[in-house]
Amino acid sequence: MKQISVSMEICDGMNAAEKAIKRGFDAVCALVGLIFLSPVFLLVYILLKRQGDGPVIFRQERIGYKGQPFYILKFRSMRMDSEKDGRPCLAKKGDERLTPVGKFLREHHLDELPQLWNVLRGDMSFVGPRPERRYFINLIMKENPDYEYIFLMRPGLTSMATLYNGYTDTMQKMLTRLDMDLEYFQRRSLWMDLKVIYTTVSFILKGKKF
Repeated sequence: MKQISVSMEICDGMNAAEKAIKRGFDAVCALVGLIFLSPVFLLVYILLKRQGDGPVIFRQERIGYKGQPFYILKFRSMRMDSEKDGRPCLAKKGDERLTPVGKFLREHHLDELPQLWNVLRGDMSFVGPRPERRYFINLIMKENPDYEYIFLMRPGLTSMATLYNGYTDTMQKMLTRLDMDLEYFQRRSLWMDLKVIYTTVSFILKGKKF
């Protein structure tokens, strides 16, 4: 995919009314999801508690809408010493730092369920670029300053890049993800969001890895 130059004008594909509808949809569906999936939350909580090696919920600062930091929530899937040297380390497919329960949660995307709370709060959306840590954002922006356009969107639970770019465990994959997210920004619509959500649910139900 051709990298978008910083000299190009990049325009948002959604108007103000569409963005308001998108936010309303996110809030309502996140609330319904939290209620409907509460038995799954309870089951995962019990499994992680029985594992007995740390807190159930993992919180990490990410940079979101308008460049503001927020704490993303996940069910903890990695060992407590996964970054024991203090240096940020990218997750990768088959990561050896995963706990037994965490591996199952990752494979079935159950570790992301607490982010429904982030969506309800307005930190995130169902569809949008995955939020990144400041450390990696700084590295990406050295290669492509157009990352600043990502801050014009709420980060998402899923996206085309999430579905088709796999684990972003290299700088090249990060740049490819950025190009895909910028393309989404320019072309996004409510219909496109629904298609991304449908594809995501379909992949999960079919057991397709992404």
